[in-house]
Amino acid sequence: MKFFNCILLLSLVLCVSAQNWFTEAGSFIRDAYGGAGDMWHAYRDMREANYKNADKYFHARGNYDAAQRGPGGKWAAEVISDARKGWQSDVSGRGAEDTHQDQEANAWGRSGGDPNRYRPEGLPSKYKCSL
Repeated sequence: MKFFNCILLLSLVLCVSAQNWFTEAGSFIRDAYGGAGDMWHAYRDMREANYKNADKYFHARGNYDAAQRGPGGKWAAEVISDARKGWQSDVSGRGAEDTHQDQEANAWGRSGGDPNRYRPEGLPSKYKCSL
């Protein structure tokens, strides 16, 4: 819950400078919450699937779904991806190459690229991207 409160606060700060800040802020916040939810669903599906070589697909899918919501969703995906990158490189002990590949998949999804580029063969259709 603290995470979502942080997104709300940061969203408000970013939207204050918009011309029609009230409606823009509302859209941005709604998109950010939805985008954070998309990222959570992709993470949950990745953990549930527990499928070898599928992590890049779920990174791309979460970022893609979040970015499709609009600027707030794209922003939330970038914040979450960057926070995870910091954790992964500092705490988890995973290598720099893996972190770089994750960030590449994140950027691909956020830019509207088809996440299926990273989908491993044989991953159950239950985890299909909503293109």
